[in-house]
Amino acid sequence: MTRISKIKAEDTYKLRKTVLRQGMTLSHKMDGDHKVDTVHLGLFESDLLVCIASFMKSSRDDFKGTQYQLRGMGTSKAFQGKGYGTMLMKKAEKLLTSKGAEVIWCNARVNALDFYRKLGYEIRGEVFDVPQVGPHFVMFKKLA
Repeated sequence: MTRISKIKAEDTYKLRKTVLRQGMTLSHKMDGDHKVDTVHLGLFESDLLVCIASFMKSSRDDFKGTQYQLRGMGTSKAFQGKGYGTMLMKKAEKLLTSKGAEVIWCNARVNALDFYRKLGYEIRGEVFDVPQVGPHFVMFKKLA
């Protein structure tokens, strides 16, 4: 049985390390983790945390309205391909809409572009490099 719930920043650290920062010197802790407006969500398979995402109130000049930046999204390798990321994002969009969010945006790894496109996200701007991680695009979705 799966469930999605709010979690603490510290609950995200293990998956951030193993899925997103493996072999890197980049920190698994992020600026904004403990801000009052930040939302951390986790998807649990039984009682095992297998998918995470953090949403930090933020803004870019090229988007209008209340914005949240998606950061640190990852799914445990053993649970990838089961639709858990999609489930988590749909739950997040509903939750953030209820908080008045008008746009969710992220710095998406190139290998994740199709995932975000299927959810209705669009690319904004040109490719850029994140040291140790690789090429990214800014992607965004306007919420209803």
